Amino acid sequence: MKTTIYMQRLILAFLFVTAISFQGTSQNLYTLKNRNIELSLDKKGDLVSLTNLQTGHNYASGRSLWRLYFDRKNPKDNEILASDNLPLIQQDGNQILLTYSSLKMGNEELKFKLSLKIVLEEDMVRFCSEVSNNELHTIIRELQYPLVSDCQVPPDHQLLTTETGGRLYTDPVKQILSVPYSYMGPDQKFRLMRVKYPAGVSSNCFALVGKAQGIYFGSHDPTFQDTWHGLRVYPDKNNNFNELETGLYKYPNCLAGESWKNDANVIAPYSGDWHQTSKMYRTWANTWWDHREEPLWVKKMNGFQRIIMRHQYGETFFTYKDFATSVKKAGESVGVNVVFPFGWWDSGMDNGYPDSYFVTDPKQGGDQAWKKAIADYKQGGGKVMLYYNGKLIDTESDYYKKGDGKKVCFNSNTGTELNEAYRFYGPGTFTGYYDARSFVVADTKDSRWQKVLFKIADHALEFGANSVFYDQLGYAETMGEWDLSKEFPVPYLRIIADKGKALKMVHDYIDTKDKDFAIGTEHISDVTAQYCDYVHSILNMESSDFFIDWFRYTFPEIILSDRNIDGDEPNLEWLINQDVLLGLRNNLQIYRLRETIDKTPDYQAYMAKVNQLKDKYSSLLLLGIYRDTEGFSLDDQSVIKARSYVNGKQMAIVMTHKSNEPASTWLSVPGYNYKEYSEVGDIKVDIGADGNPNVMIGKNGLVVLIYEK
Repeated sequence: MKTTIYMQRLILAFLFVTAISFQGTSQNLYTLKNRNIELSLDKKGDLVSLTNLQTGHNYASGRSLWRLYFDRKNPKDNEILASDNLPLIQQDGNQILLTYSSLKMGNEELKFKLSLKIVLEEDMVRFCSEVSNNELHTIIRELQYPLVSDCQVPPDHQLLTTETGGRLYTDPVKQILSVPYSYMGPDQKFRLMRVKYPAGVSSNCFALVGKAQGIYFGSHDPTFQDTWHGLRVYPDKNNNFNELETGLYKYPNCLAGESWKNDANVIAPYSGDWHQTSKMYRTWANTWWDHREEPLWVKKMNGFQRIIMRHQYGETFFTYKDFATSVKKAGESVGVNVVFPFGWWDSGMDNGYPDSYFVTDPKQGGDQAWKKAIADYKQGGGKVMLYYNGKLIDTESDYYKKGDGKKVCFNSNTGTELNEAYRFYGPGTFTGYYDARSFVVADTKDSRWQKVLFKIADHALEFGANSVFYDQLGYAETMGEWDLSKEFPVPYLRIIADKGKALKMVHDYIDTKDKDFAIGTEHISDVTAQYCDYVHSILNMESSDFFIDWFRYTFPEIILSDRNIDGDEPNLEWLINQDVLLGLRNNLQIYRLRETIDKTPDYQAYMAKVNQLKDKYSSLLLLGIYRDTEGFSLDDQSVIKARSYVNGKQMAIVMTHKSNEPASTWLSVPGYNYKEYSEVGDIKVDIGADGNPNVMIGKNGLVVLIYEK
């Protein structure tokens, strides 16, 4: 009996000590948790857990959550590390607050205050920040937060960025390390990829994606400020570069006496494939998305001819008389009735902007001859999209020398003008190498430049065109306007937002005159694309990391062109098939816009066949909604590529592949009945007993299968 009582007391004592031990452990961690995500910080504020509770995978490894940089007059880029600073941490419900009343850089204490708030939402974690600067003669330039250092990435995860609408890199670490060493950067400390929204990056997010789970990083910032997508690889203890760090960087540019806040940055460990990243970003984008329905002719446009009529150095490729004769005939030979002329003004392409647009070639009959050429092209349903540049000002133009050019252009951090040059050349070497045109870049938020954009729209309307195209308004320059009135130069970081506003103003203006008149721009950026009826893309379709699928799925209503096929590519058929697969409009730019498609007979013949197929099913392939790989399944997805389009009760499945050997697969479309198919190339379709087709595709074969509910 005494032994039993003793054992009971011993057990109770053990349980008491154990309870204290577990309580102490919990007091050293600050944890947010719901059914989807668990996040934990230790007492130093390091990220111990960032776990997908549906799969059990933890992406964190107990490393620092932030990094901060500030400038003095000398030196610049002073680095403050989280590991040198200890926060006051408080937890309140679904949020954790970290407060740093001052910050240390080594042994130096600085009058910088940093407040970080981490908020757990249903399917993501929001990372809010506020910095205050009370340190004289300094400016807080950059806050890298949140960071997932030494990110624990499962083997199947790929790096998904939104560069040019989407890139998918098989091995994230290998991809970052493949970036060439930079003579200008500290490569001995870390290696990095240069991915910054919106400089060639279509949307403000990136992700590490696997087949069944991934982790999403987004800056859901309605001001559309510049955001660096942090992708670095650091060395381990043995100096082997293999530790992946991911995160988001913002630029407070916070001077002494100022404060700055941001609550836009989110991270989401998620379950599912990469489509979940699109859905998260689109859910946020819907809070500001303002895209209006395009004119019907733009939706039905299967492609366009893009030509340079006269080049920068004066060579004429096409005359006004050619425009509605040989040019139109070449387009019609492949079923394309839309033309996109560059360099139709007297001085030629990239020359004399913006004055040159308003001077047509007097030797060819001037305005009246060009207006007649446009009218003649439009007979029988042809459409004309007139090119203008939306930002460049030639430094030899009267607008620059005598007008507002010097007042409306961007200036650098030293007060000098931001310059660009375009080196086009002919048969010789001198002109393109030595005698390039020089331009300054207009600030689209300046009302004086906006008047030029309105004048351009009126000009295109007066000529009887169907669309005005503003080149280069779909991306932000790496440098823009700088405020030099303060102790430190401060850059303006909302260029893409201003370009979006300018395009909206022009679109609203055009709508008061002709709602069937379209507006387009170059480069894919979500904030500018929403105000355009089509976007002329810059893509690299032959690259192994090409993944425009992301933008097409996220924003299926945006009409995009391709940019790669000049008529002399070895994989011509495959590139054209990809256009159909992904719903891209064909950009016929033969020999760098200097010829028409009848000069490339193989391209011409295949393009004609494909456009017959597209026109037959235009209600789905052109007017339908792109659904990517949703709504159907294949038993073999390793070789055959397939995408779906939906319109009303019908669905089209486009299938193709690039392999030299034939490939076949069974196709299942739940909820739909197979109706018919049409093809280009080596295709065989057999219908099984269950009504599902078995599709055999030879090399570069293309087939469209139609289903109906």
